[in-house]
Amino acid sequence: MSKKNFLFTSESVSEGHPDKVADRISDAVVDAFLGADPYARVAVETLVTTNLIVMAGEVRGPASVNAALMDELARHAVKDIGYEQDGFHWKNAEIINRVHSQSADIAQGVDSGADKDEGAGDQGIMFGYACNETPVLMPAPIYYSHEILKSLAEARHSGAAPQLLPDSKSQVTLEYRDGKPVRATSVVVSHQHVDGLSQADIKEIVRPHVKNVLPEGWMPADDQFYVNPTGRFVIGGPDGDTGLTGRKIIVDTYGGAAPHGGGAFSGKDPTKVDRSAAYASRYLAKNVVAAGLADKCVIQLSYAIGVSKPLSVYVDTSGTCKVDEDKLALVLQQLVDLSPRGIRTHLGLNKPIYARTAAYGHFGRSPDADGGFSWEKTDLVEQLKKAF
Repeated sequence: MSKKNFLFTSESVSEGHPDKVADRISDAVVDAFLGADPYARVAVETLVTTNLIVMAGEVRGPASVNAALMDELARHAVKDIGYEQDGFHWKNAEIINRVHSQSADIAQGVDSGADKDEGAGDQGIMFGYACNETPVLMPAPIYYSHEILKSLAEARHSGAAPQLLPDSKSQVTLEYRDGKPVRATSVVVSHQHVDGLSQADIKEIVRPHVKNVLPEGWMPADDQFYVNPTGRFVIGGPDGDTGLTGRKIIVDTYGGAAPHGGGAFSGKDPTKVDRSAAYASRYLAKNVVAAGLADKCVIQLSYAIGVSKPLSVYVDTSGTCKVDEDKLALVLQQLVDLSPRGIRTHLGLNKPIYARTAAYGHFGRSPDADGGFSWEKTDLVEQLKKAF
């Protein structure tokens, strides 16, 4: 039986965190390829450190997306995030590009042919999750962790908080009673800042953003509100710590409140089920909860490289399901074709919609008019209700 009374913590990191800078650059390359050819294949990794950006990976797509364009995209991403520091500057950073053509061995297993549908780009397991703790059907700790940093980023970009620099992290611990979050017991925010400010100065800049994001009455006691616990955070971003694509997968998903298959999302085109099937499983889980069929829902999908259909579809609602779980698993497979091609078609994933996912989570976001975050739609609700 699951616990009813407990503390649970999740963290988020900002767009300026070194790993998120790497994610943003990798996804900017994905968008460039998909914008030029919706069926391009991309798997690009990025490393960032003191005034150095390294890109490597395998691609198959139009020659117009060449090394020069990728370098330009990287600089634009860094500039947009806001890095103009001596140790990491969009204009001065050295760029090493080692992106090359996709392996023919991988391509032959993934490509469709006369006698086979398009296969998965790799083996793997993917999880999706939804719960009714927040309006966007996300776990509350990760939701509020993201929202705090988004609020601070908006203030930084608008000029309302010029003292703040791009790198930051948040961490929210919530108390659950009878399985529901009721208050924050502690909040931690570490935020890079200009030189000359004290820890107390930064705490007062951060405080209203935390207070405005948390529900009324949830603000923790002041001795449990930690801002820049080391006392100083001037050197940050890739100058302070090396960043790599795909190193913040729990921040990208559910903050540890649900399982993760292990695969990262950023830098991958949607033929890679690490990305597309994780989006599909979130889409299905969210619609189950939105339809009122369960209070929480975990869905696992598994695939083999070169094989189109999932090897397994697993549904677990932690005892909150109001209908038969076995029937629910069958109905979900009837509503959505869970082959790689079927997922991409249903969710419209062959579009340049990925750079925007690189910070503040891939889930719990609002669907965009151009198809971004399509996996957050709840357009299966009526069909699910009708099926039961």
